[in-house]
Parts: sequence; structure tokens; C-alpha cells
Amino acid sequence: MTDKTLFGEEFDQYAAEYDAALHQGLAATGEDKAYFAEGRVAWLAGRLRQMGERPALAVDFGCGTGSAAPYMFAHLGIESLIGLDVSSASVAAASAQHGSQRARFMQFQDYEPAGDAGLVFCNGVFHHIPLDGRAAAIDYVYRTLQPEGLFALWENNPWNPGTRYVMSRIPFDKHAIPLPPPETRRLLRAGGFEILGTDFMFIFPKALSWFRGLEPKLSRYPLGGQYQVLCRKP
Repeated sequence: MTDKTLFGEEFDQYAAEYDAALHQGLAATGEDKAYFAEGRVAWLAGRLRQMGERPALAVDFGCGTGSAAPYMFAHLGIESLIGLDVSSASVAAASAQHGSQRARFMQFQDYEPAGDAGLVFCNGVFHHIPLDGRAAAIDYVYRTLQPEGLFALWENNPWNPGTRYVMSRIPFDKHAIPLPPPETRRLLRAGGFEILGTDFMFIFPKALSWFRGLEPKLSRYPLGGQYQVLCRKP
């Protein structure tokens, strides 16, 4: 995981203007990135509570500028967080905005998986990894986790036309190769993970927000703009 080509060096140039670039796409939903960032972590937190899981150390795989960090502490109850990214500029921004004694951010090359994390969280990273690098990325996550550790992999749902439209408007998604849910599950199983479930979220845009109370009941159906595959290292 030391080769920048796994994710693309272009993320360094977007670090300072990441929010603006992301907003180009998300504007179509009527929401900003905070709505989705907190929504993903809150949904995961609910799943972990149902399972009776409360990991102490979490790793944010592909943390970008660290925007998920406050939500991970607030919703997951973790004790410490390590954020990893390929972009040195993004890591610098994450450290400046969210770094603390409990939250550290670094490049992949500066972190050696130690098999001690209870949870790895990953959002919207794998569609940026070239096809021939995805198995290595899964293995990196596997080696990061402790036995029975959990991996929450969020990806954009290519079966949702709204998602494809949003991605077409985001500059750093121009070379992305989306992963249909069956492909994500196949990759995870091939990497040694046990699949626990797949949830689809973010069905209704802000203009239809009065229907959002239905989303938990619809999460099993492939309607949402994003999906989470939750899995476990044996």
C-alpha cells in the first residue's frame, strides 16, 4: 500500500479544494458532505449496537481530510482513531483539523498493519483503486484488523442512476471504476472475510426528505445511493 497509483496522485491537488469539488456533485441531492458523512457512521453505529460490538481502536482507510473523525468518536464510542490516506496533502489537512492524542493521521507508507484494530471503516475508496490493486488493499485491511475485527466498507451504488449522475459531476471521480455490490462481496470473501450483511442507504434527496423515515425499512433493497458491506475477519 505504498504505491500512490493505487488511488491516484491527483488527490494531492484536491486536498485544499476537496469540499468544493465534492459539492459539485452533491449539490444535486440538496445536501452537503456532512449529512452523508454523519449518516454513514450513525448507520454503522446502529449495526454495531445490535451486534453488541464496541471497538476501541478504529482505522479510517482512505480518510481524506479526516471529516469522518468527529462522527466516529461521537457515534461509535471508540477510544482512538488512526486515519490513513495516500495523499500527503490530505493527511496534513486532516492532522491540522482533527489531529489529537486520540486521533492520528498518516500516509499508508508510514503505518505497518499490526492486527490490533477492532474496526476498519472505509468510504468511497475502492472505486478509485485500479482493478489489479483491489485484492492487495483488501489484504492490507485484513492485516490491520485483530481476529474477529470488523470491516465496514461503504461504496457508491452504481445501480442507482442518481449516484452515477453525482459521480459524473465530481472532478476526482472521472477515472473511478464503480463496484456493484456482488463484486464487493466477492472481493471480501476472496480476501478471507465473512460477510455479515449489506445495507443500502440514502434513497431520498432533500426535496423528498419527509420519506427518509422509510429508509431503514428499505435498506435491504438496492435503492440507495450508497451501500455498506459489513464483514468480519475470522
